[in-house]
Amino acid sequence: MKEQNSIPTTKVARAGQFVKAGIKVGGNYIKHYSKRLVNPELSREELHQDNAADIYGALSELKGSALKMAQMLSMDRGLLPTAYSTKFAMSQYSAPPLSGPLVVKTFRTYFGKSPSELFDKFDINSVNAASIGQVHQAWKNGKKLAVKVQYPGVADAVSSDLRIAKPLAVRLLNLDERQIDRFMGEVESKLLEETDYDLELKRSVEISEACKHIDGLIFPKYYPELSSKRILTMDWLEGLHLKEFLATNPTQDVRNRVGQLLWDFYDHQIHNLRQVHADPHPGNFLMNPDGTMGVIDFGCVKVIPDYYYDNYFRLINPDTLQDKELTEQIFTNLEFLVAQDSPKDRRFFSDLFVQMIEMLGAPFAVDEFDFGDDEYFNKVYAFADELSKLEELRSSKVVRGSQDGLYVNRTYYGLYALLNELKAVVVTKKPDWLKPKEVFDRITG
Repeated sequence: MKEQNSIPTTKVARAGQFVKAGIKVGGNYIKHYSKRLVNPELSREELHQDNAADIYGALSELKGSALKMAQMLSMDRGLLPTAYSTKFAMSQYSAPPLSGPLVVKTFRTYFGKSPSELFDKFDINSVNAASIGQVHQAWKNGKKLAVKVQYPGVADAVSSDLRIAKPLAVRLLNLDERQIDRFMGEVESKLLEETDYDLELKRSVEISEACKHIDGLIFPKYYPELSSKRILTMDWLEGLHLKEFLATNPTQDVRNRVGQLLWDFYDHQIHNLRQVHADPHPGNFLMNPDGTMGVIDFGCVKVIPDYYYDNYFRLINPDTLQDKELTEQIFTNLEFLVAQDSPKDRRFFSDLFVQMIEMLGAPFAVDEFDFGDDEYFNKVYAFADELSKLEELRSSKVVRGSQDGLYVNRTYYGLYALLNELKAVVVTKKPDWLKPKEVFDRITG
């Protein structure tokens, strides 16, 4: 993939990239409708492919939060046409890399030395390039290392990028602008955290240590003396990303073992640590033929407030949904229901959210769940499609749901998607909170 020798860093230059992408998208629509005059049966697939290529091309040059948004969207197969999600998936670990001179400049800025002065050997060509940074191989004292180098300027551009990208997201995804504004603060704070490699180093060490007891998970050792606010050094882990791993045609037993590791890893973080690796896309896991799995990149971590945790997970308990009064109280606590709702609104949205919880909570209702069941996922996607068309939601004067749910829901969606790709059968262990009286007491006051 062609290297980039520079990244637009000023607001004007970055805004220009978005404008350029918008102009190309407009041209693609004109071209598409011109062709339809000749062939009325022409599908929109070519239009989607052209738009996806042009938008991804612009975002990949910008790097940072712009490309991170593409990465997040690629995980949601029900939100975008296939052409977009396929193209945007490249941002997970295959974006255009930064040129060698810019990498050296970053090292000199933060260490006062070139990488060749810090390491015994440093490969100036990156092996993976994603949204926030790219990874290089290095060697020191006989150890093979992975060195993550952040793209210049991405941390300073997060806030302005989000403001510039909002109109494009509204048009492309047909979203209500209020929905985006509602959660913009949460997204911005998480993206800023992802650019802080000092914070990522701290969280990486803490969560790796807290999860090391899970047999089969592999975590790298981190090196603070070779790390900085924009450079992070750790052991090199062997393994394959999901797509390459599946291409080796692993046995069902190995798929199940990897799937179980994913489930247990997230179960422990969410229910014991109350903070979670909230970026479950394929680029962050390295899978091995023996069913073991490496975990990397703790840049995006969601700390789950106790109040949100208690309410959110109480809904998983089937007994809760049998108690309409308690369910409505929890819906109010989680901002699914609001004070200005009429009785009719409360009934409508309560029934809707109960359907949603029963569907998404299905893995918790059994001792073992087959995530390879495409019928289940087709129902989930069909339900999401129906929600997007409901007039009651589209015309609602409020945006529903706590902002704390944004990354918690994203985590579960990403986890489910990974397990579905693996076609894994997983033992869905039941944590202690499933029917605890003390949680009921805290929720009801």
